Amino acid sequence: MQRFTDRTIIVTGSSSGIGEGIARRFAREGANVVLNSRSRDDLARVAGDLDEDRTLVVDGDVSSAAFAKEIVTKAVERFGGLDVLCNNAGVGAFGMLADASDEDIDSVIDINVKGVLYLCREAIPHLANSKAPGGGSIVNTSSVSGTGGDWLLPIYDASKGAVTNLTRALALQLGGQGIRVNAVCPSLTRSDMTDGIMDNEALMEAFMRRIPLGRPGEPEDIAGVVAFLASEDARFVTGANIPVDGGVSASNGQPNFMAYQ
Repeated sequence: MQRFTDRTIIVTGSSSGIGEGIARRFAREGANVVLNSRSRDDLARVAGDLDEDRTLVVDGDVSSAAFAKEIVTKAVERFGGLDVLCNNAGVGAFGMLADASDEDIDSVIDINVKGVLYLCREAIPHLANSKAPGGGSIVNTSSVSGTGGDWLLPIYDASKGAVTNLTRALALQLGGQGIRVNAVCPSLTRSDMTDGIMDNEALMEAFMRRIPLGRPGEPEDIAGVVAFLASEDARFVTGANIPVDGGVSASNGQPNFMAYQ
């Protein structure tokens, strides 16, 4: 498929994991892709496999309002407009809230929440001018942790809950401008952020008991749904937070009765 030929897409946090998968998917479908993370070396690795004429690398920190303006401006200057914003950059934090420092809280909220707000604010005027058949589009990376709580992720859960509800609020606010706003909500997905989980055999066994499909997600699993949401195929979809979680959210949380038969 070539659903995004001549369309311009910003993908934050695209130097590895889910973001890299999203960027590569859009590139395969013909898009002009703006890559972003804080590591220029990692971005260069990803960009090295993509069409140079359709790729722009802009390294920087999305938690900065000035940087949000910079990346949107550079995207528009290079490619003539902006059609899709994928807010994927994010960080996690394990621990008890009572033990968290101000810096622990700020590091998560600044990137996961303020970064999304800053990028959306800068992108909206350009997305409203998109000539894409399905209109301009924002696709946020939330999480199953943005739809329910975890035992040891209070700050992360708060940040992803904000992304989930921001997605709904912006869908209401921007629909009249022809901008659709949706989010994907992954569960455990293979990435740098989840290496510690993947290396913990006991924890992985517990995850496999909770994931009906019996495996962690791969970046490509998430990227396919993001591409759908950004495409004309989803032209009547907005305000949706789509679980891409192998079935985790299908459970009401009660024990697996089958294990006790």
